[in-house]
Amino acid sequence: MVEIGSPAPEFELLSDAEETVRLSSLRGHKVVIYFYPKADTPGCTKQACALRDAYPQIEEKDAQVIGISPDLPKKLVKFREKYNLPFVLLSDPDHAVAEAYGAWGEKKMYGKTYYGITRSHFAIDEEGVLTEVGIKVKPLSTADLAIKLL
Repeated sequence: MVEIGSPAPEFELLSDAEETVRLSSLRGHKVVIYFYPKADTPGCTKQACALRDAYPQIEEKDAQVIGISPDLPKKLVKFREKYNLPFVLLSDPDHAVAEAYGAWGEKKMYGKTYYGITRSHFAIDEEGVLTEVGIKVKPLSTADLAIKLL
């Protein structure tokens, strides 16, 4: 599990535009990373659209937003276009990055246990250090976090 004050785990993932994105390439900017279980589901759509609506304020402060899910790039591009999302979405199909951040774990639904992404968010400063860690967050809290950090 990651902790505030520790370096954010490095990653390299494929984006919705099928381009490789590395966390280290964003040094010098504040970054809000959020993990969501599945594109185009009610909670995930709420979370993404709240960030979209707050994005002008985020962008003014030279900050970046990255959404990460296990969805493949083809599904992510549809989600991004459908809701006019102005930030990058990354595909983590083997959930390695979610695991590194502590956003992957056991979940229960309808009496059954399974493993999946837990809605989470993380703030990273310009040097790549974690300044906020939120696991099991509500969909609208990620946009609140992004605005608070600016």
